[in-house]
Amino acid sequence: MKLTMKLWEQGTPLFNPEYNQPETEMTFLQAQTEQPRGCIIVCAGGAYNGRAWHEGIAYAEFFQKQGFHAAVLEYRVNPYTYPAQLYDAQRAIRTVRYHAAEWKVDPAKIAICGSSAGGHLAVMAAEHYDAGLPDGDEIDKVSCRPDAAILCYAVATLGEYTHAGTRDNITHKDPELIESLSGEKNVPDDCPPMFIFHTFEDAGVPVENALLMGKALKEKNIPFEMHIFPEGWHGVGLADETFPHTAQWSGLCVNWLKHLGF
Repeated sequence: MKLTMKLWEQGTPLFNPEYNQPETEMTFLQAQTEQPRGCIIVCAGGAYNGRAWHEGIAYAEFFQKQGFHAAVLEYRVNPYTYPAQLYDAQRAIRTVRYHAAEWKVDPAKIAICGSSAGGHLAVMAAEHYDAGLPDGDEIDKVSCRPDAAILCYAVATLGEYTHAGTRDNITHKDPELIESLSGEKNVPDDCPPMFIFHTFEDAGVPVENALLMGKALKEKNIPFEMHIFPEGWHGVGLADETFPHTAQWSGLCVNWLKHLGF
């Protein structure tokens, strides 16, 4: 089953028709399974200016072939700024959890995966969540806490080693937002476990993003798995044909997800 749906049927919060973007959609790809399985929600990169297809549907189809459910989130981009993107990610998690029985998803095994700026969105979702909202529709009343996060050469920090375009598009250079949305500074005590991969020679988003995030997780005693590969440009994606050594990340991620019970 492949299902594309608007995340809000009664009106998308903060929607502005002048921005010439559709209301937020998500495409759900169901795995071939009789038993409930985990679901990975994928957020492609693009500096919050766009969404790269090779980090979106390509990832989702890979995870689906590995036996997981997957979903591609078409989150809002520039000129939208915070908190619109976070609302989109939270609503996607709520939606998958709300439909868990219908879609054969294990509601306790929902991961969010993101590359580059999409990785920043995954960090935000993993750090800023609630157990359900008191008002809104029935989906809003469901928890938006992910059970795991997958960071692929993510813009984890908005500090010294950040990607300036990503930082400016999500915060509009607001100093308070830069502080509160910098991943290494806001790890909650019950943050979900993370899988982190980066490349040493990434010239777009320095490897320090991964290292700072890992250090922050360790300080909070949050389990994580990290892989730093020596080769690969920024935006390498699955890296199947370009960097075979770096392409190991996807298989390692599958093993990690299975270890978590996905």
